[in-house]
Amino acid sequence: MPKPIRMSRHSWVAGWAVLCAAGLAATAKLNASSAPAPQPEKSVSAECAERIADIETQLAKAKQEGKGDGTLVFSRVQVDTEDDCRDDLYNHFRDDLRNHFRGDQ
Repeated sequence: MPKPIRMSRHSWVAGWAVLCAAGLAATAKLNASSAPAPQPEKSVSAECAERIADIETQLAKAKQEGKGDGTLVFSRVQVDTEDDCRDDLYNHFRDDLRNHFRGDQ
């Protein structure tokens, strides 16, 4: 029966370190490659773009007059119409809403 090859502890530790580093590198590469591609922005209808511009104008005016606290109130959103702009309004003001609810204002 052949004699087993004897390896020092340093060789075992180095071997495991190489295997662990290779595993971490492979995992990082797989995670990076599976990240979803950013979705292109959908175009906004002319009516919704006009509403968004109107709201931006009102917010800027209120801020100049010192009356604005950054609160958005919508009173003329038409529900259940083909172009109710809810998604477009949310997407446009999404960062403002996130900051508001986090308290970043």
